[in-house]
Amino acid sequence: METTSIDYMNPLIQDKVRELRDKSGDTLNYIKRSYIFVRDEIPHSWDIKAEVVSRTANDVLKNKTGICWTKSCLLAALLRANQIPSGISYQLLTRADDASEGYMIHALNTVYIKDLNKWIRLDARGNKENVNAQFSLDEECLAYSIRSELGEIDYHDNHSDLDERLINILNECESIFEISTDFEF
Repeated sequence: METTSIDYMNPLIQDKVRELRDKSGDTLNYIKRSYIFVRDEIPHSWDIKAEVVSRTANDVLKNKTGICWTKSCLLAALLRANQIPSGISYQLLTRADDASEGYMIHALNTVYIKDLNKWIRLDARGNKENVNAQFSLDEECLAYSIRSELGEIDYHDNHSDLDERLINILNECESIFEISTDFEF
Protein backbone atom coordinates (compact mmCIF):
# COMPACT_ATOMS: atom_id res chain seq x y z
CA MET A 1 0.00 0.00 0.00
CA GLU A 2 1.32 3.41 -0.95
CA THR A 3 1.03 6.16 1.66
CA THR A 4 2.02 9.82 1.75
CA SER A 5 5.29 8.94 3.53
CA ILE A 6 5.95 5.70 1.63
CA ASP A 7 5.45 7.08 -1.89
CA TYR A 8 6.83 4.18 -3.90
CA MET A 9 5.13 5.12 -7.17
CA ASN A 10 7.29 8.25 -7.40
CA PRO A 11 9.45 8.09 -10.57
CA LEU A 12 12.70 8.62 -8.63
CA ILE A 13 11.92 5.64 -6.42
CA GLN A 14 10.81 3.55 -9.39
CA ASP A 15 14.17 4.24 -11.07
CA LYS A 16 16.04 3.07 -7.96
CA VAL A 17 13.81 -0.02 -7.76
CA ARG A 18 14.69 -0.96 -11.34
CA GLU A 19 18.41 -0.41 -10.65
CA LEU A 20 18.35 -2.60 -7.53
CA ARG A 21 16.18 -5.25 -9.17
CA ASP A 22 18.51 -5.47 -12.18
CA LYS A 23 21.39 -6.32 -9.83
CA SER A 24 19.40 -8.88 -7.81
CA GLY A 25 19.06 -12.55 -8.63
CA ASP A 26 16.00 -13.19 -6.50
CA THR A 27 13.64 -11.60 -3.99
CA LEU A 28 15.81 -12.25 -0.96
CA ASN A 29 18.83 -10.69 -2.68
CA TYR A 30 16.68 -7.69 -3.65
CA ILE A 31 15.61 -7.22 -0.01
CA LYS A 32 19.22 -7.37 1.16
CA ARG A 33 20.46 -5.00 -1.57
CA SER A 34 17.69 -2.51 -0.77
CA TYR A 35 18.49 -2.67 2.93
CA ILE A 36 22.23 -2.19 2.40
CA PHE A 37 21.59 0.67 -0.03
CA VAL A 38 19.45 2.58 2.49
CA ARG A 39 21.73 1.75 5.44
CA ASP A 40 25.05 2.51 3.74
CA GLU A 41 24.36 4.93 0.87
CA ILE A 42 21.86 7.24 2.57
CA PRO A 43 23.55 8.87 5.57
CA HIS A 44 21.59 9.69 8.70
CA SER A 45 21.00 13.45 8.73
CA TRP A 46 22.28 13.93 12.28
CA ASP A 47 25.46 11.95 11.56
CA ILE A 48 26.41 14.31 8.73
CA LYS A 49 24.86 17.43 10.29
CA ALA A 50 22.52 17.98 7.32
CA GLU A 51 19.75 20.43 8.12
CA VAL A 52 17.47 19.41 5.24
CA VAL A 53 14.20 17.80 6.34
CA SER A 54 13.37 14.70 4.31
CA ARG A 55 9.66 14.05 4.92
CA THR A 56 8.92 11.16 2.54
CA ALA A 57 10.71 8.20 0.97
CA ASN A 58 11.12 10.23 -2.22
CA ASP A 59 12.63 13.14 -0.26
CA VAL A 60 15.20 10.81 1.32
CA LEU A 61 16.27 9.55 -2.09
CA LYS A 62 16.31 13.05 -3.61
CA ASN A 63 18.12 14.68 -0.65
CA LYS A 64 20.42 11.67 -0.14
CA THR A 65 19.85 11.90 3.61
CA GLY A 66 17.18 11.29 6.22
CA ILE A 67 16.66 10.37 9.84
CA CYS A 68 15.64 6.87 10.89
CA TRP A 69 11.94 7.73 10.56
CA THR A 70 12.19 8.53 6.87
CA LYS A 71 14.99 6.12 6.02
CA SER A 72 12.56 3.42 7.17
CA CYS A 73 9.99 4.91 4.77
CA LEU A 74 12.47 4.64 1.90
CA LEU A 75 13.26 1.00 2.64
CA ALA A 76 9.54 0.21 2.89
CA ALA A 77 8.95 2.00 -0.43
CA LEU A 78 11.70 0.05 -2.21
CA LEU A 79 10.27 -3.21 -0.91
CA ARG A 80 6.59 -2.46 -1.45
CA ALA A 81 7.31 -1.43 -5.04
CA ASN A 82 8.16 -5.13 -5.55
CA GLN A 83 5.13 -6.43 -3.64
CA ILE A 84 7.25 -7.28 -0.59
CA PRO A 85 5.25 -6.52 2.56
CA SER A 86 7.07 -4.05 4.77
CA GLY A 87 6.12 -1.86 7.69
CA ILE A 88 7.56 0.33 10.40
CA SER A 89 8.36 -0.59 13.99
CA TYR A 90 9.44 1.68 16.83
CA GLN A 91 11.71 1.81 19.83
CA LEU A 92 11.75 4.35 22.66
CA LEU A 93 15.41 5.09 23.45
CA THR A 94 17.28 7.38 25.81
CA ARG A 95 18.99 10.38 24.23
CA ALA A 96 22.13 9.78 26.33
CA ASP A 97 23.76 6.91 28.17
CA ASP A 98 21.11 7.36 30.84
CA ALA A 99 17.66 8.97 31.01
CA SER A 100 18.97 12.41 32.02
CA GLU A 101 18.32 13.94 28.57
CA GLY A 102 14.96 12.27 28.00
CA TYR A 103 13.90 9.91 25.25
CA MET A 104 13.64 9.71 21.48
CA ILE A 105 11.65 7.61 19.04
CA HIS A 106 13.64 5.34 16.73
CA ALA A 107 12.10 3.75 13.64
CA LEU A 108 13.10 0.57 11.83
CA ASN A 109 11.46 -1.82 9.37
CA THR A 110 9.44 -4.98 9.44
CA VAL A 111 9.79 -7.17 6.33
CA TYR A 112 7.86 -10.29 5.38
CA ILE A 113 10.09 -13.02 3.93
CA LYS A 114 7.66 -15.09 1.89
CA ASP A 115 10.03 -18.03 1.30
CA LEU A 116 10.49 -18.40 5.07
CA ASN A 117 6.90 -17.49 5.95
CA LYS A 118 8.04 -15.05 8.63
CA TRP A 119 8.45 -11.41 9.49
CA ILE A 120 11.89 -10.03 10.34
CA ARG A 121 13.01 -6.59 11.48
CA LEU A 122 15.79 -4.65 9.78
CA ASP A 123 17.33 -1.40 10.94
CA ALA A 124 18.66 0.80 8.13
CA ARG A 125 19.53 3.73 10.42
CA GLY A 126 23.14 3.67 9.28
CA ASN A 127 26.14 2.30 11.11
CA LYS A 128 28.65 4.38 13.05
CA GLU A 129 30.74 3.93 16.17
CA ASN A 130 28.75 1.74 18.60
CA VAL A 131 26.01 1.14 15.99
CA ASN A 132 26.33 -2.01 13.90
CA ALA A 133 23.03 -3.10 12.37
CA GLN A 134 23.21 -6.02 9.94
CA PHE A 135 20.98 -7.96 7.57
CA SER A 136 19.97 -11.18 9.31
CA LEU A 137 17.21 -13.70 8.73
CA ASP A 138 17.79 -15.62 11.95
CA GLU A 139 18.67 -13.20 14.72
CA GLU A 140 17.89 -9.49 14.97
CA CYS A 141 20.95 -7.32 14.60
CA LEU A 142 19.48 -3.85 15.11
CA ALA A 143 21.15 -0.49 15.66
CA TYR A 144 20.20 -0.35 19.33
CA SER A 145 19.78 -2.87 22.12
CA ILE A 146 17.02 -2.02 24.55
CA ARG A 147 18.02 -1.12 28.09
CA SER A 148 14.75 -1.65 29.95
CA GLU A 149 16.38 -0.61 33.23
CA LEU A 150 16.54 2.92 31.73
CA GLY A 151 12.91 2.84 30.61
CA GLU A 152 13.67 2.04 26.98
CA ILE A 153 10.96 0.12 25.11
CA ASP A 154 11.00 -2.08 22.02
CA TYR A 155 7.42 -2.01 20.79
CA HIS A 156 7.76 -4.97 18.39
CA ASP A 157 4.96 -3.33 16.39
CA ASN A 158 4.24 -3.25 12.67
CA HIS A 159 2.63 -0.15 11.14
CA SER A 160 1.70 0.48 7.53
CA ASP A 161 2.87 4.10 7.64
CA LEU A 162 4.90 6.53 9.68
CA ASP A 163 3.06 7.53 12.86
CA GLU A 164 0.90 10.63 12.30
CA ARG A 165 2.63 12.46 15.17
CA LEU A 166 6.02 11.94 13.52
CA ILE A 167 4.66 13.11 10.16
CA ASN A 168 3.37 16.28 11.84
CA ILE A 169 6.73 16.91 13.53
CA LEU A 170 8.54 16.57 10.19
CA ASN A 171 6.06 18.87 8.45
CA GLU A 172 6.46 21.57 11.11
CA CYS A 173 10.29 21.65 11.00
CA GLU A 174 12.40 23.79 8.71
CA SER A 175 15.62 22.16 9.97
CA ILE A 176 16.15 18.58 11.09
CA PHE A 177 17.72 19.96 14.27
CA GLU A 178 14.34 21.39 15.35
CA ILE A 179 12.93 17.91 15.83
CA SER A 180 11.72 17.09 19.29
CA THR A 181 9.95 13.90 20.30
CA ASP A 182 8.92 15.03 23.75
CA PHE A 183 5.51 13.34 23.69
CA GLU A 184 4.04 10.09 24.92
CA PHE A 185 4.39 7.36 22.36
